[in-house]
Amino acid sequence: MDDQRVWQFEERLWTGDASDYEQCIDDESLMVVPAPPFIYKGCDAAQAMAQTPRWDSVELTERQVMRPQEGLIVIAYMAKAHRGEGEDYEAHCTSTYRRLAHEEWRVIQHQQTPPLIAS
Repeated sequence: MDDQRVWQFEERLWTGDASDYEQCIDDESLMVVPAPPFIYKGCDAAQAMAQTPRWDSVELTERQVMRPQEGLIVIAYMAKAHRGEGEDYEAHCTSTYRRLAHEEWRVIQHQQTPPLIAS
């Protein structure tokens, strides 16, 4: 999967619907998000993400792509998402994709870290 497709795939996870999650998130995935219960695995991850309201738009910056081995892609980026009137969200994120077959990829890991506030 070339870099452009990687980023289109990732944006779809922010703005897509429940069927996008079913198609994109692997049954063996792990996710860490900044809301209880914080850690999700497998089918629970796709179901939990499908229950959250979709973002109207997302901007992915500070994009990094690594391919540590054939069939594995790791990305990191800063997400700035917007929904409705004034609901904004920012987080540094990572996702890992594995190839199941030619042009068939699934998310096996995703995490979100909102900006930390120094005390």
